Amino acid sequence: MPAGSHYLTATQAADALGVTRATLYAYASRGQLRSEAIPGRPRERRYYREDLERLQQRKEARRDPNAAAARGLHWGGPVLDSGLTLIHDGRFYYRGRDAVQLAGTASVEHVAALLWAADDTEREQLFEQPCALSPRQLAQLRTCTKDPFTRLQIALCVAAALDAASCDLRPAAVRQTAARIIRLLTKVITRHGRRRREPLHRALQAAWAPKTDGVGDVIRTALVLCADHELNVSAFTARCAASAGASPYDVVSAAMATLKGYKHGGAADRVLSLLAGSGTPKRARAVVANGLRRGEHLPGFGHPLYPAGDPRAVLLLRLAQATGNEVEWRPIRNLWRAGSELLNEFPNLDFGLAAVTRTYLLPHEAPLLLFALGRTIGWMAHAIEEYASGQLIRPRARYTGPVPEASRA
Repeated sequence: MPAGSHYLTATQAADALGVTRATLYAYASRGQLRSEAIPGRPRERRYYREDLERLQQRKEARRDPNAAAARGLHWGGPVLDSGLTLIHDGRFYYRGRDAVQLAGTASVEHVAALLWAADDTEREQLFEQPCALSPRQLAQLRTCTKDPFTRLQIALCVAAALDAASCDLRPAAVRQTAARIIRLLTKVITRHGRRRREPLHRALQAAWAPKTDGVGDVIRTALVLCADHELNVSAFTARCAASAGASPYDVVSAAMATLKGYKHGGAADRVLSLLAGSGTPKRARAVVANGLRRGEHLPGFGHPLYPAGDPRAVLLLRLAQATGNEVEWRPIRNLWRAGSELLNEFPNLDFGLAAVTRTYLLPHEAPLLLFALGRTIGWMAHAIEEYASGQLIRPRARYTGPVPEASRA
């Protein structure tokens, strides 16, 4: 299929599917393909690339359904429909809006309302929702554990038991619960929460780096970039929990347990460890080379959906370099070059989050907390879609164990 555009001409579309133009028109008439008039050529139509790719994948699935199902669980074709995030040609979009462009200007609250499909009137009131836990309960959380991420997990479990309104799974009610969850997590992270009408990113700035110029916008950018990323492992976990009718708090709890894994949100912490040993180009090269010799997968580099580079990392690295903090930028530059040369891969989101954490002198746990807080927006958007579908996600497994006793005779 030709690379580049979101659209293909009728001839290109027919060739890509291996059908005649008459068959292509039949697909369009049955609603399987969307088309629109080509600007300046009203008698000719163009076809949406993603529709063609979806139709092609369905044809392949019919030819070999077992193989298609297996591929779908490992970076394969789509396994469900979603109107949230499109990843296409090295970019990603929230409900049709370029996410990197949104990250440049949009507030976290605006992006949440966009992904949750809140209307303008509702948007104004969403983030006025009260926190489910009292100041005293929040203070008690801090005595349970020193680990900030574990405190988030405990807070969700306690709030789930106290917030009876969270059992209302109608879309508007779920949006309100989602906003309460965001408020709760912000309070737990910052230890004092946010003042009325204070933007979420400003509350984090006040807690982490109140005197650092520009850090508020960097935090906002990171949260927007983390808000959703299609059907990653934590989003799929969230959808599975929501499909079973779990409450929004329990959906986020399930997704957070997945995010904490070292192959997902926990990867940025490993990048910070690599950066600590990359003070010179020679040392950075040794860090990468030693990892390769041990057969390790080096975190922070490469993404199957972005072979030409992760746009989230590109923006975050640009912000990290803009600080002018040469002392903290030097190991980032060293590891970036060593990884790119030895792995032939580009930095990804985990690398970008680690980079801004170092250059803006944020707490060591900031990457995972930013990831968790931002991605909670996406998890709730996935839950809203799943609640509305009313279907239980129940894939099948291909049995590979011993033959049953009765079959051996």
